[in-house]
Amino acid sequence: MNALRTGEVAEAAGVNRETLRYYERVGLLARPERSPGGHRLYPRETVTVLRVIKAAQRLGFTLEEVADLLSAGSRRPGLRERAEVKLGEVEARIEDLVVVRDTLRAAISAGCDDLVACSHTPSCPLPFAGGIPS
Repeated sequence: MNALRTGEVAEAAGVNRETLRYYERVGLLARPERSPGGHRLYPRETVTVLRVIKAAQRLGFTLEEVADLLSAGSRRPGLRERAEVKLGEVEARIEDLVVVRDTLRAAISAGCDDLVACSHTPSCPLPFAGGIPS
């Protein structure tokens, strides 16, 4: 069968043993066979699956989304549809981060050294909500 033990799979995939066991517990990986001594014996394809999981996580997919992608059949949205949704989420986050970046640059340029003092200054660029209650 040419199976790999836990440490071999973890090292080849660039994950730690606990990650491997966790993915097994939550169903991302099939339960491996066991050796007569009780050691887990994973098929070589497990390394590829682990690399795919980690790559999907780097792209912003949650483990739940990864599980859905791994088990996606013709009745569920596939990678293309999910990637389009994820891309929209990433682009929205980028837009939000651009606003944050620009506001922080403006705060630095305005010389805002004290948050409370800055909030009372008309030139303060920080987005404080509302005024002082009456």
